[in-house]
Amino acid sequence: MADEAQTATKSKVEKIDVSMEDGTTVQFNKKQKLVKTSTISDAGDIALRLDFSNGAVRNFSLPIGSPLYARFAAHGAEQKLGDAIAGESDMGDAVLAVDDLIGRLNNGEWTVTRAAGSFSGTSILIQALVEVSGKSVEDIKAFLADKSQAEKLALRRSDKLRPTIEKLEADKASKSKNQVDTDALLGDLGIGGAPAKKAKATAE
Repeated sequence: MADEAQTATKSKVEKIDVSMEDGTTVQFNKKQKLVKTSTISDAGDIALRLDFSNGAVRNFSLPIGSPLYARFAAHGAEQKLGDAIAGESDMGDAVLAVDDLIGRLNNGEWTVTRAAGSFSGTSILIQALVEVSGKSVEDIKAFLADKSQAEKLALRRSDKLRPTIEKLEADKASKSKNQVDTDALLGDLGIGGAPAKKAKATAE
């Protein structure tokens, strides 16, 4: 029971109350330096409050008629779409992550809960499903839209798709600029039939 209690305590983020210079109290995480709060009026004016962990408070206003309004909007859009590829090591998966976010934003969905790397392996899976099913890319994307990462992984490992997945990944690896010649590396040790390189004799 004691271990369970300790685990539960650790899982909760510890908050610290800080008295701000304007008399308000703001909660900070232990390592948090800044709390940002923004509000948007019905007219579209933006007000941003910055609370610092040392109690300092700064406010910034951006009225809708400001000449910098469009620049701020562009910067926010760049940041939002750029954050979508966090955790995606494969470029195809990164593109899919951005495509998914663009679709959600076009539908008016701003807050999208997505774990980093949740599109990992999806681009290859789409190619395999297109090849095996004969359906279009858009049909396959629609099919996978509500599938969890666990379901996608299960599809990749299925007997019907695994051979195609392996072939596509092998083709992709063969075209990679970063491909490593493992036969040559192992040949240095005399593994795989290639003779090992002789060590240079050192003069006594």
